[in-house]
Amino acid sequence: MLTFRVVIPARFASTRLPGKPLLDIGGKPMVIRVAEQAAQSGAQQVIIATDHPSILAAAAQHDFQACMTRSDHASGTDRIAEVAAQQGWGDDTIVVNVQGDEPLVPPGLIRAVAQHLHDHAGCAIATACHAIHDEASMRNPNVVKTVLDKHGNALYFSRAPIPWPRDAFMDSATGRGDSPSSPQGKVGSGESQRNIEMLRHIGLYAYRAGFLRTYGQLAPAAIEQAESLEQLRALYHGYKIGVTIATDAPPAGVDTERDLQVARQLFARPGN
Repeated sequence: MLTFRVVIPARFASTRLPGKPLLDIGGKPMVIRVAEQAAQSGAQQVIIATDHPSILAAAAQHDFQACMTRSDHASGTDRIAEVAAQQGWGDDTIVVNVQGDEPLVPPGLIRAVAQHLHDHAGCAIATACHAIHDEASMRNPNVVKTVLDKHGNALYFSRAPIPWPRDAFMDSATGRGDSPSSPQGKVGSGESQRNIEMLRHIGLYAYRAGFLRTYGQLAPAAIEQAESLEQLRALYHGYKIGVTIATDAPPAGVDTERDLQVARQLFARPGN
């Protein structure tokens, strides 16, 4: 039977939206909206991991468990590793990292990532992706792409368009052949390249607690630093990342003031 925990890293500082975890969305702090979604996933435990007493107080006010963590963590993964150590979780405990700025994260997707790790003993991490259906996303460096092997494990993650259908993009640049991207998310010209699907990475991760303890001891990788993608450290050191493919793209997180207004409008609707 699947059992897993959810940890929500909620760092107070934010360059674009100061105090982001506590920003109001429909009468509740954003991080509480995230925790409510996580609680619907079937997780045995949901913990908000923070570096600020105001977030700790907000969690208590809304009856969610929270814990204080160090303020100098380089990443959310490091913060989650500290929580796993505090809780004394065994090596096989599955821990899902749900970002504190994802108030609309689908509970079913959280569970699917945990289930994928549970079902694939050879993977140290599980994550998710969905098909890209437009060229703008394909070329956007803020949209992280991934390619998978035949077993559904990640081969690489990049901010660049991958895979790169050589002939198709050359034809597109010279005005010959098909457009590099079709409405079905397929890219390329020629039969083999038409069957290539570009995949967008979804920043949701499940780990085993034993790997979380190992991760902090791994040396940073040059590819990780070049792409600014911390999951590449695990790949560089030979750890497998299993990827579940979602049918649809999940709602966007809150990174900007515009994102915040969209989330507030959605939660203002009846039933939310």
